[in-house]
Amino acid sequence: MANCNICPRNCNVDRMQKTGVCGAPDTLKIARAAAHFWEEPCISGTKGSGTVFFSGCNMKCVFCQNYEISSGCFGKEISTERLCEIYKELIDSGVHNINLVTPTHYAEKILESLEKSLSVPVVYNSSGYDSTETLKKFEGKIQIYLPDMKYMDSSLAKKYSLAPDYPEKAKSAIREMFRQTGEAVFDDNGIMLKGVVVRHLMLPDSTENTLDVIDWVSDEFGDKVVFSLMSQFTPNKNCTFPELQKTVSEEEYNKAVDYMYLCGIENAYVQDFSSAKKEYTPPFDLSGV
Repeated sequence: MANCNICPRNCNVDRMQKTGVCGAPDTLKIARAAAHFWEEPCISGTKGSGTVFFSGCNMKCVFCQNYEISSGCFGKEISTERLCEIYKELIDSGVHNINLVTPTHYAEKILESLEKSLSVPVVYNSSGYDSTETLKKFEGKIQIYLPDMKYMDSSLAKKYSLAPDYPEKAKSAIREMFRQTGEAVFDDNGIMLKGVVVRHLMLPDSTENTLDVIDWVSDEFGDKVVFSLMSQFTPNKNCTFPELQKTVSEEEYNKAVDYMYLCGIENAYVQDFSSAKKEYTPPFDLSGV
């Protein structure tokens, strides 16, 4: 891919010759493809979400739980044809959907793989740091968007993810995602058929950032999207910031949950406070690749 500007980083590199911020080659590279049961209940359901974990990432979050594949770019290069086969294998296993995890930097290849409609919804599961121009190409091909809204504070975005423009880029991206899908729709069993789930992972000592995220989601969408407020932040050995060497406190999380309800957000998921566990990170062992 010559002059790659597929995401807000605008690296403008020839990925056949070198990699940009995402660390991804010109070809597809994935680390795992399997049913996953730790997404939101409307995504995982009882049969699991058919997750395809792509290698590399255009974000550089120091606290990333998937750092082995996001920063380390572990994985195996595959063809677009093989990716289509993986979709079929997952669907045949009975999963509720095909869940594309961190797909942004492979958007062009993924678009090729979705030329034919699938028999289950397709989930675009991203950091939220997406280009609206790229997202527009997916209209009609993605039924469910599952973006993060990590930061409303640009100084935190710069400090922890080297992306000071994250708040504005993510807001624009999520607006585009909602424009494409409209309000959330579920089947009789509560499984999402179309819509947007906005995730926010609360960080230690960053309560004001979380409250600002809640304000934006409430003001922008109300209950037209699903909001997922996560407490599962888990320190990792690669993160050197002292404030990130601990989990979110119960007081911090409860304050955010109470504020969310005060803002009128009811179409939401919250987590048990014990959710900060390493087992939420799947083994990246090339299963299903």
